[in-house]
Amino acid sequence: MYDRIREIAEQADLFADSKLQMKGEFHPDWHDIRDQKFAELIIKECGKTLVDNTPAVELVEDWDRGYDRAVNDCILLLYKHFGIEE
Repeated sequence: MYDRIREIAEQADLFADSKLQMKGEFHPDWHDIRDQKFAELIIKECGKTLVDNTPAVELVEDWDRGYDRAVNDCILLLYKHFGIEE
């Protein structure tokens, strides 16, 4: 699991770098952008883990299609609670 967290942190670093486009220079917003993306990726990973480990669940854009509502509702609740858009 630690390796996966490291990978997610690296993705967040690259995202912050690409947003600011100031390689090698300090930018006061870099940490805020990176931390926000890191948190978003962690929450999305939680949702993906629920889907991947619950039988007969499919994450779809149309949440009302009759798939496992409990898992989908949990994922949506996590996203909404943390202000993450799908």
